Amino acid sequence: MTETLDRTARATRPPTRRARTLRVLTRRPGRIIGLLIIVFFTLMALLGPLLYPGPLAVDPEAVYAPPSAEHWLGTDFAGSDVLQEVVVGARYVLLTATVAALVTAATGTLVGLVAGFRRGLADSGLMRITDFVLTLPGLPLLIVLSTLWSFSSAFQMGLVLGVTGWGGVARAVRSQTLSLRERGFLEAARGLGLSHRHILLRELLPNIAPYVAMNLLLSVIGFIGAEVALFFLGVVPFSSENWGVMLNQAVFSGGVMSSPEALTYLLAPLTCILLITLGIVLFMDAVDELFNPRLRERT
Repeated sequence: MTETLDRTARATRPPTRRARTLRVLTRRPGRIIGLLIIVFFTLMALLGPLLYPGPLAVDPEAVYAPPSAEHWLGTDFAGSDVLQEVVVGARYVLLTATVAALVTAATGTLVGLVAGFRRGLADSGLMRITDFVLTLPGLPLLIVLSTLWSFSSAFQMGLVLGVTGWGGVARAVRSQTLSLRERGFLEAARGLGLSHRHILLRELLPNIAPYVAMNLLLSVIGFIGAEVALFFLGVVPFSSENWGVMLNQAVFSGGVMSSPEALTYLLAPLTCILLITLGIVLFMDAVDELFNPRLRERT
């Protein structure tokens, strides 16, 4: 009898967080594929400079060499290995996008939560600051800042993109906070005398976490495109090896439009951007279910 009761208790016990996460990930193959793609590029960004230390090797005798055992993706117009450029350039691109997305999500969520919950003068003041950030012209500002900073550090580029990009998140989080503010569970929390910090972090934040998580991943995609576009257009100086610099040099220095041999040099960074975007999009489905209690209840 006791053993039967123990089995019943184990069967009705809610799954642990690790078991629930694993079940959500394995429910659809696309989620696993997305996670594997993200892990692959993360390892590339972490280990790339260790695999290829030092500056790029230049071999004038191997200009636009085709793919071979020595050069898996061929060489560029200077005879440098394309695979080495792709691997080394991944760290700058992904680190910049991650820093910018984290700054955007953290700042926008904090401002939106406080403004929507406190209302009054705090709401007005924070929203005026948000409006100012929204009106900042990002591209001209980056052009001006590029005369002061070389943007050789991914943290510098990520910080600038994040500081100028959190306005939209703050507005959206404030709207969601306002819609939740008059719900019964918040009135109960206020009636129990819980602190504002507890209500913000324990009651409001979990309810907007799905939106914040999804926005964080979407921001990574957006910031990858933004920084690559800035380097491709030559708006910021070429102070580091990254995929945007590769695209610029493939088009404007490598003559890819008139030289089919240079096509690999152009397609390599483009393929990487498409793959990392695909991986994040596929993985977003799992994140949505993990953070959204309503979706979890349906399963």
